[in-house]
Amino acid sequence: MAMNLIKQIAVLGQRPSLGKVLSAKMYTGKLYEPDYLETGKSKVPMLPSINIQIKGYDYPVLESYQALMYKLANAMQIDVDDSWALPAQVFKIEKFKTRTTVIETKYDLKIFERNMQVSEISTAKCSVLIRVLEAALPQGVTLNVDVFDPALEKKRYVPDKELLDLKSTLENLKK
Repeated sequence: MAMNLIKQIAVLGQRPSLGKVLSAKMYTGKLYEPDYLETGKSKVPMLPSINIQIKGYDYPVLESYQALMYKLANAMQIDVDDSWALPAQVFKIEKFKTRTTVIETKYDLKIFERNMQVSEISTAKCSVLIRVLEAALPQGVTLNVDVFDPALEKKRYVPDKELLDLKSTLENLKK
């Protein structure tokens, strides 16, 4: 490219200045790579896949908050890779009468959980997204943002009891 510039200037009858030759060399960024490879890269650091997890006791509140999360991600042009719901965890709570073993009341608490996986997100967008999600967090809902863990993938699927029984009988027949 610099040689072409020198030839063009020589054809016009002008003496090439060192500044134009150096600017032509400096433009490419790297010696052996074309400049169009650098234009697609982001100057802001990118994060690995992150998992946004929300938990709550109230199902409708959790669902509406998850809808808000999607709307925010869409408005900020963040691509959501995957999202899933885990089965509710049920906790049985018993309240005893004072100084006795007699049960006064029983409670069944359910904790619902939703996960949203996002990847290829810039640090600037991620920090803004987290701050807005924290500001809009409803009462009784917990928000957890962490790097995506492949162990969550195993926790996501419920094992099939019949399939496991068939596999165990097959192994017993092989013996």
